Amino acid sequence: MTQCPYHNLGPLPEFFAPGGPDEDDVRQIVTPTGDKMWLVRDYALGRLVLADKRFSRTAAVRPGAPTFNDAQPVPESMMSRDGKEHARLRKTVAGHFTARRMAAMAPRVERLTDRYLDRLESAGPGADLMEGLADPLPLDVLCQLLGVPLEDGATFRDWVEVLFDISASSPQEKGRKRLELSAYMADLLAEKRSAPQDDLLTSLIQAQDRGELTPGELITLGLTLLMAGYETTVGQIATSAHVLLSEPGAYRELVDHPDRVDAAVEELMRVSPTTPLSFSRVAVEPVRLGSVLVQAGDGVMVSLLNGNRDGKVYPEPEYLAPESRDNVHLTFGHGLHRCLGAPLARLQLQIVFGRLVRRFPHLRFADVPEPAVWKDGMGTRGLSRLLVDW
Repeated sequence: MTQCPYHNLGPLPEFFAPGGPDEDDVRQIVTPTGDKMWLVRDYALGRLVLADKRFSRTAAVRPGAPTFNDAQPVPESMMSRDGKEHARLRKTVAGHFTARRMAAMAPRVERLTDRYLDRLESAGPGADLMEGLADPLPLDVLCQLLGVPLEDGATFRDWVEVLFDISASSPQEKGRKRLELSAYMADLLAEKRSAPQDDLLTSLIQAQDRGELTPGELITLGLTLLMAGYETTVGQIATSAHVLLSEPGAYRELVDHPDRVDAAVEELMRVSPTTPLSFSRVAVEPVRLGSVLVQAGDGVMVSLLNGNRDGKVYPEPEYLAPESRDNVHLTFGHGLHRCLGAPLARLQLQIVFGRLVRRFPHLRFADVPEPAVWKDGMGTRGLSRLLVDW
């Protein structure tokens, strides 16, 4: 499945631009907040930063720490903890994302996917793949997993878009939405406490009753699971579809060989990750990264996008070549903070593209001036519109 190189990554800051062979693997950047941070663009050094205890997430959310933007997890979040505190919170939910649990989820995801593809087909050629599939599916899947009423999905989606928007919404507006989300989750948890169900939120309530979570951690963890798994999966479905539709030969190959979808999904996530940057870390002691000596207190971020396209690790990295890629991509991160929901995201992508190539073998961009419109100013990459014909 080696096709033409894919370069259209949408609106990105200049520091993501690929450099020559002598380009620094670690460079200093000025973030949108005006802080200076180190950006790691090398695959091996990126894995080191993501897994090394000398680079702290907890230190990165303390007052005065250098920041990249204001779309960051709160200090109480599992994603903002280190060591034993992170492990304690992760343990309460890790069992819900095992291979066995994902296999049990697959029929539900398949039914939901088929339902949205039926609606897409009914809408007819020229339909929006974002509105018809990529936007609603991940939220429905998460709502079913956690036990969130589906009718609350539209309101939740509006809240989350404000929190992930790093340019249009003010810090005050983000603060209001966080309070509204927290109040909503507190009310929902109270309802489930009085009427337990077979879902993840009920399981978290039981963990709190056993003393494994504080009341505040219960609310934050529920919101973290819902928010972190929504916007990123929406974006990854969108960017992966954009790659395939930009390279019709790649889509055609999956139509002819649907058994290659799972391998292709990994390569699509590598070549066009929806999350281009890791959350920031702060060095707790001096650490040498390549030619740079990072000092204690310095902020460090990993460019997952550049690491995934590191020519030292992936020959001809801009090409789709799932049959010849052995190294694990960085799209889900690495180390203890590796994305907990990776199995669920991977399951959705495999089902979505497995179903798409069977149902719509001639899928292509709609013949309009601008069928694909990229989102701008978001904490994750994605599309706001993707018009298709078949």
